[in-house]
Amino acid sequence: MVLKMADWTEAELAALRRAYASGTTRVSYDGKTVDYGSAEDLLGRIRTIERQIAGATARPIAGFAGFSRGDR
Repeated sequence: MVLKMADWTEAELAALRRAYASGTTRVSYDGKTVDYGSAEDLLGRIRTIERQIAGATARPIAGFAGFSRGDR
């Protein structure tokens, strides 16, 4: 399953983190309530969103090219 950034909100991520920290698997946000089967399921959703954030904000790394003629 491929998720896009539009598939989650900051409110959802904050609610997921609060639920995980408090040890519950029921999460409510934006008028919705979701029951996760286990703490591992909940943590998996948190990690999925965090990976999407990291991927969306990753910037290309510019490098410095160099060469040597070998005689100097």
